[in-house]
Amino acid sequence: MQPVPNISPQSGSLLISEPFLQDENFVRSVVLLCENNELGSFGLVLNKLSIFKLDELLDGCELRDKEVYVGGPVEQNTLHFIYQGEQVLVDSISVGENLWWGGDFTELMEKHRLGMVNTADFRFFIGYSGWESGQLKEELTENTWIVCDNAYARNIFLAEPDDLWRVILKNMGGDFQVLANYPIDPRLN
Repeated sequence: MQPVPNISPQSGSLLISEPFLQDENFVRSVVLLCENNELGSFGLVLNKLSIFKLDELLDGCELRDKEVYVGGPVEQNTLHFIYQGEQVLVDSISVGENLWWGGDFTELMEKHRLGMVNTADFRFFIGYSGWESGQLKEELTENTWIVCDNAYARNIFLAEPDDLWRVILKNMGGDFQVLANYPIDPRLN
């Protein structure tokens, strides 16, 4: 099965790892591409939970028991976030319909204290996925990724992390529905 040819991923595109990708950082991963330009690309793995809760990573954080995902293998000492709905943080960047990336964390905490945001609409990440200039294009040529141009924002927040890869492929329809059912190791089937 070949990925959709000649698609240039944009901010908001999803990169779905091909079924047999063996890179432990990206097995069955769904990456939200937040930035893609001539300098490189930046994305967040949406379906890999970390062992941490947000209040365990940040002293004095009032968001108790908020799950944190592993956004990728790069700089896992950094914190990133996305959210769905209306733009509630001034510096957030649109990465799809009603899907936002980043913003001022202090503003987020203040709006949380005032009851102005629903933290269920937020997803937090340690680290990120990054590609140098031309690297993502090369990986697409090698069929490492399937590009989905619709971020399916509701699935990002509603599907269980372990199911997201499968759900996105099924929603893409056609031959992608078949890929969604491929076992991780066909020899064990």
